[in-house]
Amino acid sequence: MRSTVLGISFSASLAVACAATPSASSGGAPPDALGGPPLRATGAVVHARVWTGDAKNPWAEAVAWHGERIIAVGSDAEIARLVAPGVTPMDARGEMVVPGFIDSHVHFVWGGAARSAVQLHEVRSKADFVAAVAAYARGVPSGAWILNGMWDHTHWGGELPDRAWIDASTPNNPVWLQRVDGHMALANSAALRAAGITRDTKDVAGGTIVRDATGEPTGILKDNALALVERAVPPPMPEMSDRALDAAMKYVASNGVTSVTSMGSWEDLATFERARTKRALITRVYAVVPLETWERLKGEVASRGRGDSWVRIGGLKGFADGSLGSHTASMLAPFSDAHGGTGLVVTPDADLYARVDGADAAGLNVMIHAIGDRANRTVLDVYERVAREHGAKDRRFRIEHAQHLSPDDVARFGALGVIASVQPYHCIDDGRWAESVIGAERAKTTYAFRALLDTHATLAFGSDWPVAPPTPLDGIYAAVTRRTLDGAHPSGWTPEQKVSVEEALRAYTWGGAYASFEEGEKGTLEQGKLADVTIVDRDLTKVAPETIADAKIVATIVGGRVVYRR
Repeated sequence: MRSTVLGISFSASLAVACAATPSASSGGAPPDALGGPPLRATGAVVHARVWTGDAKNPWAEAVAWHGERIIAVGSDAEIARLVAPGVTPMDARGEMVVPGFIDSHVHFVWGGAARSAVQLHEVRSKADFVAAVAAYARGVPSGAWILNGMWDHTHWGGELPDRAWIDASTPNNPVWLQRVDGHMALANSAALRAAGITRDTKDVAGGTIVRDATGEPTGILKDNALALVERAVPPPMPEMSDRALDAAMKYVASNGVTSVTSMGSWEDLATFERARTKRALITRVYAVVPLETWERLKGEVASRGRGDSWVRIGGLKGFADGSLGSHTASMLAPFSDAHGGTGLVVTPDADLYARVDGADAAGLNVMIHAIGDRANRTVLDVYERVAREHGAKDRRFRIEHAQHLSPDDVARFGALGVIASVQPYHCIDDGRWAESVIGAERAKTTYAFRALLDTHATLAFGSDWPVAPPTPLDGIYAAVTRRTLDGAHPSGWTPEQKVSVEEALRAYTWGGAYASFEEGEKGTLEQGKLADVTIVDRDLTKVAPETIADAKIVATIVGGRVVYRR
């Protein structure tokens, strides 16, 4: 069957018409919140295996909603009594129904733009890399920048690409191709000229310009050095950003995602707000802006609040280090391979503290990217200090990625109430090569999902799209099996860190809602919450774990409206 994504307009109302009303099983339809006649369901899913995420009522057969809010979760018979005349419930035929998936870490507009860019993620050789760029460049107007790419040099043995690979095919186009992790990129000679980078250009703090034996830039730049080129890239026109958002929403809807936390820019926020004004959103967005702009965000929140159920603000993202694949993760001990070194500190510790201190005092939600064990320890130390100095409150500090942890720091997440915002797909991707970079011992607490849960940390699962695909079913498979993409670990890489299917589902639903202060609105299927629902073609809790990745999304419902149907 041909898959379709429906671009339906929605109301941005925050009305809670059926909050705090009795369940269907208590007799009759829930009354209208204003005391009017009982609400009738304007939509429902029946004959389903409903995993509600609600510990008090974990399983059901059917869900009904009125408008954008759930009015009942219960048996088929109970829901049938609530359906309004003329409404035909969706028959799930025994398929699984879960709360809409929440991807807690994406780069949403970038992801949408990357879908139409040169595709290098699956390239497996230098020759194919060169050919792919050349083929794409033939269809690009002279002078236009060629961007994105998402290459991964580990796929062809680890040799970093060089501007010499692509200069011949791109003489009239500046080229700026990101590595898959976003912490390293390749510029061709035209892009280096546009950025004014020569052999005399000095490295920047927290960044590296890779040079050949003669001192000439190879075209590879890392972390803070990326800004040298990025400042020369012309900003996209609003129309292009709008198209990228539309592509992003349709893509994640086809993967069962109803809400995202988007790690982006103020320009991204403007894109989301344009779509909200047009009532064009089919994905709910928690729009996060750079931590260094906390004073601007403080003013925005003070002047217009934190948004609504479609576009929410109040979050800030900072960086402690780079990535493992780029050898820029900040580590307590040197890397185990020939590269050596202990990575990069992207934001000096004093600056990181000052920004978190100011943002927390302003009542804003702070989340910081930390990959290496030193970076994670530094962020935990900063969070602990700020919380001690400012006093107890519901701040929900987050560490994004929390990938490589010292055993001494694992339990600090739960003890400090720091949310581990993690991306399980990275585990089965990086697991192909991570031990060659950090060694087997440090790998034991890499992507330490089980240990974090066992020490009472909250997990919020996401993808880091476009670094990894925004496909929660793949993420659940990764968290439950830990089978690396190369097939080298059929029993799981560091299998002691596996989690159960229900724990993974909770991290992709309630965990994401909690991480954005929205667990009262979504993340479980309960009366009064938003009717954000995902239908999967099989009960993930009953099938063999290794088959979870074969599951398919049947339908995605946001605010009571079907936005995707397979």
